[in-house]
Amino acid sequence: MEAHRQCSRYRTVIISDVHLGTPDARPDRLLDFLASIHCETLILNGDLLDIWQMQRRRWCWSAAKSELFRQLGALVEAGTRVAYVPGNHDDCFRAFVGQTFAGVSIHREMRLTLADGRRALVIHGDEFDDEIAPSLAARCLGDLGYACLLRLDRLGRRLGGPDRHGRLVRAIKTRVPGAMAHVVRFEAAAFAHARREGVDVIVCGHIHHANLRECDGVTYANSGDWVEGGSALVEHADGALDVIVWGGPRTEKAHEAAETDADPTMALGGG
Repeated sequence: MEAHRQCSRYRTVIISDVHLGTPDARPDRLLDFLASIHCETLILNGDLLDIWQMQRRRWCWSAAKSELFRQLGALVEAGTRVAYVPGNHDDCFRAFVGQTFAGVSIHREMRLTLADGRRALVIHGDEFDDEIAPSLAARCLGDLGYACLLRLDRLGRRLGGPDRHGRLVRAIKTRVPGAMAHVVRFEAAAFAHARREGVDVIVCGHIHHANLRECDGVTYANSGDWVEGGSALVEHADGALDVIVWGGPRTEKAHEAAETDADPTMALGGG
């Protein structure tokens, strides 16, 4: 991973799992990030909106969330190619695949050729749910457990301040064996899918665990999320990939995460 530099320019930027409409979304942080970069292509890789939660509970909206859509519109007007790959929490938009709204094209998946010639496949990642957690009961239990963690995190923010956003969730999830094993299985499924599809790079979101690693000539990348933290996958002008962990004025540099071969102790979970 790399530390973010102000006004950086990238060929491609990929973000995922913003989960707008929930009290846990962090649009302010994402707005700061988008305002500090320039890119030719921006890919929204799933769960931009959390339609599931918006249907189950009262919407949690704010001026910053509306401003985020205005910012996306401004990027389109400025000439940035903006593409949207719906995820499982906003899967209703998959009915509009192949169409373009307000300059944003909608895709079921995206295939890209990186500047260095590598073939990349961008998918949200919920495609692997049946494979890594075949039991519906297990998936429902996992969703319930994650919702409980988010509630605890909100309590932690009320008691300890906004700087604690996501800290409790990450601390607990990295110590739950099932969550750690889930990330390992997900990455293995992604590598297998990339080989079946004949691509050099596979880019996912879904599990809220940013990572970038290579195995037997295939690169796996995950752009992370904007709920527990804030991260994005970027392609440089030469085709090199990096994961940016955005912390506003202060950024984090964590090369160790990119170099770790699916170290389960770094699992963040999610979905």
